[in-house]
Amino acid sequence: MQAFGNLASQPERKVTKASNKGYYEFRLAESQRGVDTSTTWYTVRVMLDENPNLSKGDFVKVTGKLKTDFYLSKEGKPSGTLLIIAFDASKVSKNPGLQEAAESGAPAAPKETVKEKAPAKQLVRPPGAGTRQDAGSGRCTSSGAGNGSGARI
Repeated sequence: MQAFGNLASQPERKVTKASNKGYYEFRLAESQRGVDTSTTWYTVRVMLDENPNLSKGDFVKVTGKLKTDFYLSKEGKPSGTLLIIAFDASKVSKNPGLQEAAESGAPAAPKETVKEKAPAKQLVRPPGAGTRQDAGSGRCTSSGAGNGSGARI
């Protein structure tokens, strides 16, 4: 599965109890649009022992397997969380132009505006230069056009 959201906590390095391997864990807030606008919270475990170079507040894409993690709270009540066992977590830029500008210290380039084209000029024919219909033949002829073999109407 893939989840896109904001880091709600700084990634913290932890070690598994069974195999003594390192991993990074953080909380992810995924905002929703539409009918259900409540935030979905995940605990993410990136199962690599290398720093993911993410900071609290970053917009990230997480790819992994979704699981539910049940435990007893400090008060002794059963509780649970959605857990993503991730094999990839990477920062995603919401607006690449703004991101590059922020990193370089330069102001962002303004958005291009689409200019509307002026309406096309209409051709105006001088009087008597248009198409006329011969009364007896039912044909259209163009004045000064030449062969007189106009199309039938």
